[in-house]
Amino acid sequence: MITYDRVRAEEKALQRACKDLGVEARLVDIKDAFIDITKGEVNPEVLKGDVVIQRCVGHYRSLYLTAIIESTGLPIINPFQTTLVCGDKLLTTLALRRAGVPTPKTLIAFTREGALKALEEVGYPAILKPVVGSWGRLVSLIKDVETAKVVIEHRELMYPLYQVFYVQEFVKKPGRDIRCFVVGDEAIAAIYRYAAPGEWRSNTALGGKAVKMEISDELRELSIKAAKAVGAHVVGVDCLESERGLLVHELNSVTEFRNAAPATGVDIAKKMVEYAISLAKK
Repeated sequence: MITYDRVRAEEKALQRACKDLGVEARLVDIKDAFIDITKGEVNPEVLKGDVVIQRCVGHYRSLYLTAIIESTGLPIINPFQTTLVCGDKLLTTLALRRAGVPTPKTLIAFTREGALKALEEVGYPAILKPVVGSWGRLVSLIKDVETAKVVIEHRELMYPLYQVFYVQEFVKKPGRDIRCFVVGDEAIAAIYRYAAPGEWRSNTALGGKAVKMEISDELRELSIKAAKAVGAHVVGVDCLESERGLLVHELNSVTEFRNAAPATGVDIAKKMVEYAISLAKK
C-alpha cells in the first residue's frame, strides 16, 4: 500500500515499479479518508496491505498517519520515530551527534536576545532555519546583525514553532551540496545538487540541478551511519563538503528522487519497492 496526499513523479514511479515487479499496489489518498483510531485495528477500507510506503508531503499529516499505521502493527517505511526525528532539524542534529556523525556547528535559541547572541557566537554570515520545513523555505542567509534583527522580527510574528531559532554555521561549499539515497543497509545512489544561478541554496525545488556523483567510501559510510542513527528504512542524506570533510546537515524520510533517478541511472523506486517486499516477508 502507498499512502499519499499529492501525486508526484515519485508516487507514479513507485506505482510503475510495483507493476513491473508483479506486486499489487493499493494507493490511498489520505486527504479523502478517515480512520477510526479507537478500534486499535486496521480499517480495511483505508489501511489494507502487507507493508506501507508512506509518502504524504505534509509533515504533520505524514507524522500522525505514520503513528496510526504503526499502531496497527503494519510495517511501514519509514517508522514513526524516524519520521518524527527527520522532520525536525533540531531532533535530527541531536540524533546525529549521539551517533557520532559530523554536522555543521549548530546553536539553538528561544528568544530574540538568545538568537542574536547565537549568531554572534557562530559568526556572520550564518544560516537561520526553521526546525520544521522543507524545500529550502524560510532558510535565511544572515550576513550581518541588521539583517538578523529583521528576520528574527518576522519570525516573532509567526507560529510559535518558528520562534525556535536554529542557527547554523555557514559552510563555504563549492556551489553545491550532496544527497545520498540509502535503502536498507545500502547507499544506492548519490547526486551533487548545484544551485541555480543567483541562488545560494541548492534545493532542486528552487531550481537546483542534479548531477550524478560516484559514491566514495566516506560518503557511503557516513550516509549509512546517519540512516541508522534515525532508524530509517529509506532516507535521503544531505551533506556539505567542508574543510573538515563531509558534514551531514539534514535527513529526508519522505525523500524526493524525480531528478536523481534519471541523473544517476538508478531505479530508486524499484529499489524501494524491492526493500518493501523484503520487509513484508520478515
